[in-house]
Amino acid sequence: MSLAVEVTGVVKRYGDLCALDGVSLQIREGEFFALLGPNGAGKTTLISALGGLVKPTSGRLCVMGHDVQSDYRAARRALGIVPQEIVFDPFFTVRETLRLQSGYFGIRNNDAWIDELLARLALSDKADSNMRQLSGGMKRRVLLAQALVHRPPVIVLDEPTAGVDVELRQTLWAFIRELNQSGHTIVLTTHYLEEAQQLCNRIALLKQGKVVALDTIDHLLAAFSERVLRVKLEAGDLPLALKARNAKHDGAWHDFTIHDYCEVEEVLAALREGGAVITHMEVTEPELEDVFVKVMSTDYSGVGN
Repeated sequence: MSLAVEVTGVVKRYGDLCALDGVSLQIREGEFFALLGPNGAGKTTLISALGGLVKPTSGRLCVMGHDVQSDYRAARRALGIVPQEIVFDPFFTVRETLRLQSGYFGIRNNDAWIDELLARLALSDKADSNMRQLSGGMKRRVLLAQALVHRPPVIVLDEPTAGVDVELRQTLWAFIRELNQSGHTIVLTTHYLEEAQQLCNRIALLKQGKVVALDTIDHLLAAFSERVLRVKLEAGDLPLALKARNAKHDGAWHDFTIHDYCEVEEVLAALREGGAVITHMEVTEPELEDVFVKVMSTDYSGVGN
């Protein structure tokens, strides 16, 4: 499969500060890819470099095979960026804003696509409203429409749901999923790790300008997180065979680390044979938040397919 984004050995320095320290990664066409990390990790700097807004100190970036520096026009045409900050021109309506954005890419007679974007993002009734009159959530919808107005194959979303309501979040993700299913490559940065876990195929974790983890969601969850079987006993005690496996004891609750679902039956059978009576039981699944916390303290070199 062809590469949508290729980042090779990118370094960006601001004086003594190294914002990006040899970042390399590849994103395949059609992927839903997450770029995660704490504040100051270099995510926005990398996105700005992809968009040509920041010139790297060294290294190379390509979008759909086009070098961001030597073939800037083609690379920028292939990319749509939804910035984290809400930036808008206060003198234009929503429709005028999208027409102007179309003009930046030399696209004329784009009203049919603009109307579709307005409809899909629930902005039709705001089309002739001045940008100053919109709420923060509505402005975010316009930013997404601006990023999509030239139909780019690669879409970068920098914290797109920060501070927005549940309705907008659901509307946005439904639309983005459809775009991804139709072949668009999506690159997402977010602090809502549950969103990344639900939506993305692979993730890269950045820490202090370096990629410290690059792998599939499943592989990272398997490497850094564990399923836990929690049981609450009404009567009886743990059999000797299970006491060594008891990862945590909290009153009547006992936690057992399991690596495969077949181990659940093994634990339950041992409890029954020991005369224990179970009143409650639950299996907690690994979460990306657990991975994030552990990777930030322990570098991981796994690379997905």
